[in-house]
Amino acid sequence: MLEQINFSSLSKCAHRQASEHVSSYYAASANPSPLRNTLTSNAKTDICIIGGGYTGLSSALYLLEEGFRVTILEAAKVGWGASGRNGGQIVNSYSRDIDVLEKIVGKKQAILFGTMAFEGSKIIRDRITQYGIQCDLKDGGVFAALNNKQLQKITQQKALWERYGYNQLEMLSQSDMKNIVNSDIYVGGLLDKSGGHIHPLNLALGEATAVENLGGKIYERSAVIRIEHGDPVKVFTNKGSVTAAFLVLAGNAYLGGLVPELKAKSMPCGTQVIATEPLSDKQAKSILPQDYCVEDCNYLLNYYRLSGDKRLIYGGGVAYGALNPSGINAMIRPKMLKTFPQLDNIKIHYSWTGNFLMTLSRFPQVGRIGNNIYYSQGCSGHGVTYTHLFGRLMSEVLKGQTERFNAFAGLPHLPFPGGHMFRVPFSMLGAWYYTVRDKLGI
Repeated sequence: MLEQINFSSLSKCAHRQASEHVSSYYAASANPSPLRNTLTSNAKTDICIIGGGYTGLSSALYLLEEGFRVTILEAAKVGWGASGRNGGQIVNSYSRDIDVLEKIVGKKQAILFGTMAFEGSKIIRDRITQYGIQCDLKDGGVFAALNNKQLQKITQQKALWERYGYNQLEMLSQSDMKNIVNSDIYVGGLLDKSGGHIHPLNLALGEATAVENLGGKIYERSAVIRIEHGDPVKVFTNKGSVTAAFLVLAGNAYLGGLVPELKAKSMPCGTQVIATEPLSDKQAKSILPQDYCVEDCNYLLNYYRLSGDKRLIYGGGVAYGALNPSGINAMIRPKMLKTFPQLDNIKIHYSWTGNFLMTLSRFPQVGRIGNNIYYSQGCSGHGVTYTHLFGRLMSEVLKGQTERFNAFAGLPHLPFPGGHMFRVPFSMLGAWYYTVRDKLGI
């Protein structure tokens, strides 16, 4: 059953965070963060960034370290969107893997993508160490195979990644998996030793603190309502404006219709997450004895891990439109119990949803509008590591090092079939098709 949480038992800071962010376990357990100002003046800066999630924060950190003046405009709160609501898993590569890129751009150009595929996870760890961010970092991530076809797929994935120089992988037999996940549903798996998991909102809050300590400005509750193209570019909020030499669009699924030319080739999708009551040490050890995070190999995958205080955080599915907590619970709890039937009597303390932005190709949509507006969006459910990589690419391109940025910018992106009106029905049909394939193991 879904239990009503008494927030009076939480700290005042956690209560404040829960009331300002979408109600979730992450919000209720967030580290202290300052009350940031709303933009009420006409400011000037070198680089203005729209969006206070991982894309914007990572870009800001790299640009500040290069000596640029940076201002971030966030419509709500730092980490309010997917950066503060996701499953918290550090997963390497992209939503579609490097072999797909080989077919699109050729093997020579794919080498460049291969060198970047494992960079984001290292950047996250470097940031955590460099800036002393407390976000419950734990090492180790597992791809879990539900059938022999999926086992064959991850065997091929291991060979593919090793071909690009990555040597942190270990194949897991069915008995190996039982020592990692106490469940009878898997036939094997693949351990990525440099994968891992974090408290995602605390990572974002820690990066925001680092941005401000480097002299960057962050304005919250400062939604951009209009962009005036030009050199310099000027952006307007309800109460102020920012004039900048460059603009970075980092709103992802929450950019809305601000930039119409980016809307047709991407679609917001919702993922659902639940968090249980805290488990005892014995219960936690009995389900995930190695404390790794896990995702299965279904097209519409399920993912789970233990939080720092030993709650099981379990997510999955795709919903087109918001669900209330009872709807989320009804969707995700049966998946959790299929994996861990021994948790039948465990209460669900938190249920939440959040949007991620999907492209038809499932590769990030990256590019430049005019001479001074840059964008990155559409991580397609694989954004924790990629967004941190993009921050480095953004600093490179403004220093004149364009090769890696242009590699992403050169990827082809098609609009969803049927345009804006029909993209959800077509995507729902596709999701149904792949769900059937997952169930049949084909």
